[in-house]
Amino acid sequence: MEIIPDEIYVQVDLKEYEKKGQGKINIETIKRNFLNNVKSIGIPDSLVSIAAYDGFGGNPWLRKKNKKNELLASISYQVKIKTSKQLDDLVEKLDDEATTNFFIQRTSHSKLAEYRKQLKIQAIKAAKEKAQYLSEAIDEKAGEAVTINEPMEYYQPYYNAMRSNVMMKEQAMNQDMASADGNPVDFRKMKLKYDVTVVFAVK
Repeated sequence: MEIIPDEIYVQVDLKEYEKKGQGKINIETIKRNFLNNVKSIGIPDSLVSIAAYDGFGGNPWLRKKNKKNELLASISYQVKIKTSKQLDDLVEKLDDEATTNFFIQRTSHSKLAEYRKQLKIQAIKAAKEKAQYLSEAIDEKAGEAVTINEPMEYYQPYYNAMRSNVMMKEQAMNQDMASADGNPVDFRKMKLKYDVTVVFAVK
């Protein structure tokens, strides 16, 4: 089964920066602006979490050259979104100077457990059907199931290696252009596969 994910986990990395005429834009200002922008596109605080928070000294040679000894604080947020439209909206709200990275961590689906159950039921029904016609080939009949095992579960979510925010933003901004009917291109489908092994008595 292939399904379009409705749980997309995006990481956004933000860092303090120097702005001409204003000096350093501190991390508290960057955090506040980011969270306000996320709220403005309909994503509640409950879907935003901190993935990392630290200080960054940058290149020691540059610090010495510029005679700046202060650390630049950085923070990484994980944002859970549902649609490609929300991704587009999020990209539009990002501060280009504060954002150092932006990428999709992984995808999932809110009804994954339900789909898993459906596929396992389909698999065991297929096993019974196969047992019936194979038994008939030797003039026998498939009887009751003796054992049922689940040897393998295959679940392929989408994991993306870290990419630069420039590449990700260009991709998101050009999504409409990639669709023939004018609608935004959706996320890569997830592949679900479940196997069962059933032993039937032959009579």
